[in-house]
Amino acid sequence: MNDERKPGSEHGDVRRDEPTSSPDPVCGMSVGPGGAFREIHGGREFVFCSTSCMERFREDPERYLAGAGREVLPATETGGAAGQYTCPMHPEVVQRGPGACPICGMALEPMQPSAQEEANHELIDMKRRFWICAALTIPLVAIAMDEMIPGHPSRRLASPAALMIIQLFLAAPVVLWGAWPFFVRAWNSLLTRNLNMFTLIGIGVGTAYGYSLVAALFPRWFPASFRGPGGEAGVYFEASAVIVTLVWLGQVLELGARSRTGEAIRALLGLAPKTARKIAADGTEADVSLDEVVPGDHLRVRPGEKVPVDGEIL
Repeated sequence: MNDERKPGSEHGDVRRDEPTSSPDPVCGMSVGPGGAFREIHGGREFVFCSTSCMERFREDPERYLAGAGREVLPATETGGAAGQYTCPMHPEVVQRGPGACPICGMALEPMQPSAQEEANHELIDMKRRFWICAALTIPLVAIAMDEMIPGHPSRRLASPAALMIIQLFLAAPVVLWGAWPFFVRAWNSLLTRNLNMFTLIGIGVGTAYGYSLVAALFPRWFPASFRGPGGEAGVYFEASAVIVTLVWLGQVLELGARSRTGEAIRALLGLAPKTARKIAADGTEADVSLDEVVPGDHLRVRPGEKVPVDGEIL
């Protein structure tokens, strides 16, 4: 049986940032000066393209610092596309290491599935942001919708001015921390002129929160027609927080589904044999690891055994 496995196809590179960008010490991807993922080590600040790269760097900084700013994976780990990630919507985008697609902003996925299960740091970070944002958004919506709740329970506990300040403090971590990755992707979409969903999210959330912040702190700046009976201006803190929370919910569901797909592929890879029976030039046979099988080798598949590689039946 001749092994006829074909090498992976070639794709175009990701568009690079301006020369002022810095390389991710884990995957080598260029990250602009406004990168959101940063870590200080040994008195130096390093920027990363994603939380996944940042978590890997934290686990073993010296490994990546000694690697000249790029993680080098062994070729046997994932075949010809070792360490390469691509966008499911834009397959022409290929880069070393995980990150976000510069065109649509989606999280990249490995080009070659691995039989070994790895921790999905990006999904873990998404879930953490979603649950924290949801915990802050629920009471924020309850306060904002007080007029529609019989008895107006919120106004019995505090004045309208105090409730507005409470909304400000509840929305601040959701927008400034929870939505920060969205703002980064929106900014990158403007720099590369690839407007996408995150462009709209960044503009919408930023505008709603910015307007509400000014209205809460300086209501007298607005015309009398914009203010209520108590002199307070209308705010949209709950709208900005709800948008962020719902987007994170969608991201968690999407990445979770893709992660489960990867688990199914790993389960199938686990069914493949780990060795093959190789026939030497002198006719002797020996069981060898699949890593030692190269194109042109002759293999024997005995009755009841699994076919170890693709090839031609002789």
